Amino acid sequence: MTEQSPDQTITINVLTSLRQIDAAEWDACACPEAADGSRPNDPFTTHRFLLALEESGSVGPGTGWDPRYLVADMDGQTIAAAPLYAKGHSQGEYIFDHNWAEAFERAGGHYYPKLQIAVPFTPATGRRFLTKPGFEAIGMSALVQGAVQFASENELSSVHATFCTEAEAIGGGKMGLMPRTTQQFHWVNDDYHTFSDFLASLSSRKRKTIRKEREKAQAFGGTIEILTGDQIQPEHWDAFWVFYQDTGARKWGSPYLTRAFFDIAQETLRNDIALVMAVRDGQYVAGALNFIGRETLYGRYWGCVEDHPCLHFEACYYQAIDFAIAHGLARVEAGAQGEHKLARGYLPVPTHSLHWIADKGFARAVEKYLKAEAAAVSEDIEILTAYGPFRKDQREERQ
Repeated sequence: MTEQSPDQTITINVLTSLRQIDAAEWDACACPEAADGSRPNDPFTTHRFLLALEESGSVGPGTGWDPRYLVADMDGQTIAAAPLYAKGHSQGEYIFDHNWAEAFERAGGHYYPKLQIAVPFTPATGRRFLTKPGFEAIGMSALVQGAVQFASENELSSVHATFCTEAEAIGGGKMGLMPRTTQQFHWVNDDYHTFSDFLASLSSRKRKTIRKEREKAQAFGGTIEILTGDQIQPEHWDAFWVFYQDTGARKWGSPYLTRAFFDIAQETLRNDIALVMAVRDGQYVAGALNFIGRETLYGRYWGCVEDHPCLHFEACYYQAIDFAIAHGLARVEAGAQGEHKLARGYLPVPTHSLHWIADKGFARAVEKYLKAEAAAVSEDIEILTAYGPFRKDQREERQ
């Protein structure tokens, strides 16, 4: 495919494997901030993370996530890329469009397959239209046009870019895509030096509740450790796989990630990972998997083989806060949904996505729905923030 800019021709290539592009070439668009060897803003669009999904069989044939990575070239260089997938369902996205699919099918249309610009199974905000510095506008425009053209030529119903940045949502809206606003709960580091500093910002009642929860959790009869980098060993993944399978079976029917993903993660992603493990009597009984970004800790998966009071809150939320404070991270993103996070210092924030639907009549109906939904989400965020656990003076500052 080719796209015309005012002065240059941009070629859009569709790749079915990341093995078809050099890692450095992809990462020059995905994480140029990490060119000096430092951490990327987030690891999820890096070549190593997406390739781990692909080579582990977590995406690809039989999964409903078929890679169709977009790469934009101009004047002999790659200027932009996007993690694009042809989807045969709406699972593993966390921006829910099941009701759209049902309505479209009832009207006689075929919603699937569709195109998804996303990181599979990862409800974490980050750039989805990956551009080299200096090519932000022209690169995003080329990727949007390329995705829409690919959908049109293949008679696909729609294109969706989920958990994009706010800037991309605004830019995509100007290009004719429909922006959507949803919400998550994030913890923000207000220059805390210790967990006690964080507790001091809470109301007295919430402060006491969290202290009691931590005491209950840490009385489970064992110890909790956080492992990163070379501290993580293959036996930790053996234990965590059991936890992950249990959670996946209960939440999704079957786990999204394969066992092979964790083996590959041990080889290529362990420096991006903070693994919380609870051990009792020499046996691992629970764990939580986090990924480390430049300024953010991303909570992803939790599981256990023993139930202990408040251990879930400790492993997923409080250990994450401890880690963020100790490492000077600005925030913790604790994944999708969960108003129970509010009482634990995680406040509601808007998340963004972009949508294009080929059928004009259906697109108008969806656009009307999205405007009403955005107003409801904004009101919900305002109400929930007011009910947050922080002291009144802290709430006023945050608002």
